[in-house]
Amino acid sequence: MLDRHHLPIDRNREVVIRVRGVEVGFGDRTILNGLDLDVYRGEILGFVGASGQGKSVLTRTILGLVPKRAGTIEVLGRNLDDLSPSERRLLERRWGVLFQQGALFSALTVKQNVQVPMREYLNLSDRLLDELAMLKIEMVGLKPDAADKLPSELSGGMIKRAALARALALDPDIVFLDEPTSGLDPIGAGEFDELIATLQRTLGLTVFMVTHDLDSLYTVCDRIAALGEGKILAEGPIETLLASDNPWLRSYFHGKRARAAMASDS
Repeated sequence: MLDRHHLPIDRNREVVIRVRGVEVGFGDRTILNGLDLDVYRGEILGFVGASGQGKSVLTRTILGLVPKRAGTIEVLGRNLDDLSPSERRLLERRWGVLFQQGALFSALTVKQNVQVPMREYLNLSDRLLDELAMLKIEMVGLKPDAADKLPSELSGGMIKRAALARALALDPDIVFLDEPTSGLDPIGAGEFDELIATLQRTLGLTVFMVTHDLDSLYTVCDRIAALGEGKILAEGPIETLLASDNPWLRSYFHGKRARAAMASDS
């Protein structure tokens, strides 16, 4: 069984994502209000919070899909506001993204989906593109015959794995996972968690994982950051969050579902 949350966090490690004073809003509503967060190289960070608090908004803001009103975001030592379009493209090659529900292109096969970022950023022959795509497909535990299937022919778990293969297409340093086990049965979710941990360990990835899955938090996350009221309520290994007096954190980590997760992890 995986047991990552007892691993010590070295605060001297490189910070690969640094968020300072970030404010994001839509119309009159402020979603993120002066948020600060560090993500360290080589860790799996679980990012949690109540529905509608802005977990996915922060991910999309870091990726540049949602504009911020204030603050700074640095990724791999570069301030995103200071990058030229060409510098931005070079940096984007160093991260991969698994969106909620996979977000695969429905008219493309699995292999073609995996090749999308390769075709955008790399100048390779079709033969080499095919070989690289098959390598990624095998890496995430899909059988070779899945390569020629359309997303509509895949199970929910296979869709997640295919989307993960696409996220890994360019051998990124950082992988963003948005609710990666959402919609999966407990066995499938557990297998996907184990896959993430194995890939993180073997490839040296940094993983930023938005999740509400308590099992994922207990089994694969080195550290957890909890979002509330537009800021980080608490961050640290799961033991730190379990000891928090914050009412939402106590409800989240000590409720019936939490007790079930702890029982299954013991």
